[in-house]
Amino acid sequence: MCTVSFIPVKDGFFITTNRDEKTSRRIALHPAVYYLNNQKLFYPKDTEACGTWIVMKENGDSAVLLNGAFICHKSKPPYRQSRGMVLLEIFSTKKPSETFQTINLENIEPFTIILFEKKRLFEFRWDCKKKYYKSLDLNPHSWASPTLYDSLSLRKKEEMFTYFLKYNPTPDIKEILNFHYNADYKIFENERMQIKEENYSTVSITSILIKKERCCMHYSDIINDTISELNVKISQPLFIVNEKDY
Repeated sequence: MCTVSFIPVKDGFFITTNRDEKTSRRIALHPAVYYLNNQKLFYPKDTEACGTWIVMKENGDSAVLLNGAFICHKSKPPYRQSRGMVLLEIFSTKKPSETFQTINLENIEPFTIILFEKKRLFEFRWDCKKKYYKSLDLNPHSWASPTLYDSLSLRKKEEMFTYFLKYNPTPDIKEILNFHYNADYKIFENERMQIKEENYSTVSITSILIKKERCCMHYSDIINDTISELNVKISQPLFIVNEKDY
């Protein structure tokens, strides 16, 4: 939930995320089908808090969670609910982009949510005091969690992303996964990380491909060296997934 990219390609969109987590945390479950609020959802499941950091619907809508909003904050538990559960609560409604604006986030730790809904891209942030809502264009974007990476590391990740797109203007999933493997937390250990007292690592990489008539969630469990895929036929096919010729 700590390095995220959104990349449009000729026939669809890729949303990919690294999960940087304490190595002492229990291993998450591979993606599966779950039902919440009469919504059919697909996501890997955190076995401790029972939430998730990335989720997809069968209509192609998808969302990713990052810890923190704009800056590294001091955690002050206990919180009312985990951020992974908040993501599911928002995403399991018919219009997540509207739900974010009305949901009560009192005593919820700061977070960022990237939402792809009805072929629109949104960025939501909560800093423990105020909600921030932004509509984004469908050009490539990248994010990283400010709770783990300092400003220098965040800038280096942005430079890596720009460099990657320069030499891979129409990347496939193999190339995108390779980029995210190179954005692994361990590679930045020599930098001044925000959190030093815990042993952190990139534990998994999840990539969603959204196309006109199907979507696919590819999950790489780095700790156990296992891979799984969920392929879903889109229930209401998008008219045109991506008009631009990348």
